Amino acid sequence: MAKKTNAGSKDRISFLRGGKRAEKAEGVDFYDYNLLAVVVLLTCFGLVMLYSTSAYEASVDFGNDMRFFARQAVTSALFFAVMIYGSRIDYHWYTRFAVPVYILANLLLIATRFVGRTINGARRWIYIGSISFQPAEFAKLAVILFFPTLIVHYGWKFRKVKVPLIVFGLGVMTSAFTYVFTDNLSTAIIILGIDYVLIVVAHPKPKRILQLTAVCVLVLIIFLLVIRSTNVLESSSSFRMQRIITWLHPEENQDKGGYQVMQALYAIGSGGLFGKGLGNSTQKLGALPEAQNDMIFSIICEELGIIGAMIVLLLFAFMLARLVFIAMNAPDLLGSLIAAGIFAHISLQVVLNIAVVLNMIPTTGITLPFVSYGGTSIAFLMLEMMLALSVSNQIKVRSV
Repeated sequence: MAKKTNAGSKDRISFLRGGKRAEKAEGVDFYDYNLLAVVVLLTCFGLVMLYSTSAYEASVDFGNDMRFFARQAVTSALFFAVMIYGSRIDYHWYTRFAVPVYILANLLLIATRFVGRTINGARRWIYIGSISFQPAEFAKLAVILFFPTLIVHYGWKFRKVKVPLIVFGLGVMTSAFTYVFTDNLSTAIIILGIDYVLIVVAHPKPKRILQLTAVCVLVLIIFLLVIRSTNVLESSSSFRMQRIITWLHPEENQDKGGYQVMQALYAIGSGGLFGKGLGNSTQKLGALPEAQNDMIFSIICEELGIIGAMIVLLLFAFMLARLVFIAMNAPDLLGSLIAAGIFAHISLQVVLNIAVVLNMIPTTGITLPFVSYGGTSIAFLMLEMMLALSVSNQIKVRSV
C-alpha cells in the first residue's frame, strides 16, 4: 500500500509566505490514472452520443452522417495524445508562459470583434485558413494558468486587500472582454467564476469573502423579484431581457427562443426512467435544432432515460472528486490552485449546461464538457486535463 506524505500542506504555506517553489517531498511519483480513466470514459461516451444525436442532421445537411463525429473524433484523439505527453512535463514549466498566454488570450478576444466570423448570429470564431477556434475557450485555459501564477508571485502580500482586488480586477477585465467583444455571456460568467474560486481558495480569510458574496447574491435576488413583479421585463426590447422573458414563459415565446427549450423538455419527459434506447430519439429528427451542441443532455435523457443521465452526472462527479484530491495533495500552492481552477471551470460549465436544458436559468448556449460537439472546446479541455495530470504526477507517495 502507499501513503501520501503531508509535505504538500507545509509547502503550500511556504508559497503563501513568498517562496518561489516548494521542495520536492521524498517518495515515489504518483499519477492519477483514475482521472485519466474518467476522461477516456467521458470522451468515448461523448463520441457515441454525438454520433447518435447528429447523424440524421449531418446526413440531411451534408450528405455524410459521420461529419460531426469524425471531426470530433480526430480532434479528441490528437489532443488526447498531447495530454498524455504533456502531463509528464512538470507543470512549473508551463507557468513560464502564463503571462504571454494571458495577454494573447485578451488580444484574441478583442480581435474577434474585428476579424471574427459570424456563425448563427454570433461573432465568436476566428478562422486561420480552414481551421477555426473560439478565443473564449482559450481564455478559460489562460486564466486557469495565469491567476494561480500571479497569486503565488505575490506570496504573503495576498493577505492584504490590494492584491486580491488586483486579481479580481483582472478577472473582471477578461470577463468583460469576453462579453463585449464576443457577446458570450456564459463564458464571461465562467471566467469570472474561476477567478472568484481561486481567490477564495487562496485567501487566508475566505469567510469574509463568502459573507460579502452572500450579501451581493441576496441583493441580486431581491432585485430580480422586484423587476419580475413589475412590467419592466415585458416593456423592455433588450435582447437579454427577451431571453429572461422566454425563460419565464417559454410556451408563450416559442418564436423568440422558447421553441428549443420546449423541445428539450419534451425529449427529457419522453425518455422516462430507462429511455427509448440508444439511437431512438425522435426530437433529434429536426424538432430540436442543433441538438448536438448545448442541448445534447436532453437527447441523453430521451435515449438513455434518467438512469443514463445519472450515470453521466456520476462520471462528472468522479472527475471533480479527483480534481479535489489533486488540489488537496499537490506539492505546492501553485499546483493546488491550478487544480482548483480546473475544478471551478468543469463544475460551473456542467451546472450551467444542465440548468439551461432543464429551463432553470435562461438559455446561454454553453456546451456540456467532453460530450457536446465542439473542436475548440474538446481541445482546451484536454489541455486542462494535461495540467491536472501534470500536477498529480508531482505528488509524492511513500510505501509503508
